[in-house]
Amino acid sequence: MGWKGTAKVGIEAIALVLVIALVLGQLLGQPILLGFVTSDSMEPTMEAGDGFVAVPTAVAGPVEQGDVVVYRAETFEGGGLTTHRIVDRTDRGFITRGDGNPFTDQDNGEPPVRREQIVAVALQFDTDPVVIPYLGTFATGVQTVLGTAQAHLSGFLGTSALVGTQGLAYLIFALTLLLYVLDVWFSGDRRRVRDQKRETGMNTRLVVGTMALALVLAATVTMVAPAGTQSFDIVSAESPSERSDVVQRGTTESLQFVVGNGGEVPVYVFFGEGSDNIDISPQSFRVGGNTQRNGTLSLSAPQETGPYRYYLTEHRYLALLPESHVRTLYQMHPWLPIVVIDALIGVPFYLLGITLVGTERVRRRSRDAPSRTERLLSRLERPDPESTDVHNHRPQEEK
Repeated sequence: MGWKGTAKVGIEAIALVLVIALVLGQLLGQPILLGFVTSDSMEPTMEAGDGFVAVPTAVAGPVEQGDVVVYRAETFEGGGLTTHRIVDRTDRGFITRGDGNPFTDQDNGEPPVRREQIVAVALQFDTDPVVIPYLGTFATGVQTVLGTAQAHLSGFLGTSALVGTQGLAYLIFALTLLLYVLDVWFSGDRRRVRDQKRETGMNTRLVVGTMALALVLAATVTMVAPAGTQSFDIVSAESPSERSDVVQRGTTESLQFVVGNGGEVPVYVFFGEGSDNIDISPQSFRVGGNTQRNGTLSLSAPQETGPYRYYLTEHRYLALLPESHVRTLYQMHPWLPIVVIDALIGVPFYLLGITLVGTERVRRRSRDAPSRTERLLSRLERPDPESTDVHNHRPQEEK
């Protein structure tokens, strides 16, 4: 393969990764590599349907005034992911506003945005984010098509396993495998007109790599989708109350906290407190497949009365490594165990696939090579040598 073929394969692989990242990011509520806006609140900086490069907050560094961020809104426009610019900072959090809006989000009832609510920061130079026109429009269309396919397949098969983000990963993996099998099967029956020295056909490295990527995405969804940041609202009051969300000022209320695992593979769950007045014990769990564990959540009320919101950040990892190893990686960076576990899944799968399938392209080198049907017909028409000998045998004359 020349440099042009290599470049073409690379572009195809990058395009596939970006499309999958866009769709999964939208479904997970966590931008992956790329994000996009769905309204005109950021005009003229970004129009509805424009995309941008989304840097996860874990690697983006400090969030500052002037940054365009993606945060989980609580009340603004019904909640959900919102992409706006930070215009100010207070003791209770950040003040945000869309570039095209006359009022801040907080003027419209959204509480100040805490650091734990920000999931990504737009890559920008000076004050201008890197904009990719129409990227969101394309991603929304792909997501609609995939969602419709998931719903139809789930209804036809009578199962909910193909619904949601994990079902999408299964669907991508199944389609990749099906396309590969069909290409291998029908490649023997297709006659390609080409030069004998030119290598054409499906690139097996790309196919096996795509399958490995689909498997890694399924594993990533299993770890990322159930995790994230949870919020807890309390009211610091003068006197105790029977309500669990009302805590007497200066005291601590303890509640039972349930950690479940709906998958078949055991997982490790680690918690990081997003607020000073919240604590969970123990701070890590090993939860077996289709089981749950109980913990204790402690919420402390400040001396000043009034409503407060606390945050608790959860991280999940497939239990494919010893817990001590996962904990060490987690302490270095919360995303590092996911990267290592994905590598443990994807790399062996890719190497095994290449070993079994090979690195040659699925192709026919001879332009005149007969198809399977032609070879079968020729065998039927060709006389059986043994049968011919019997019919043509004449006894020798006796002398």
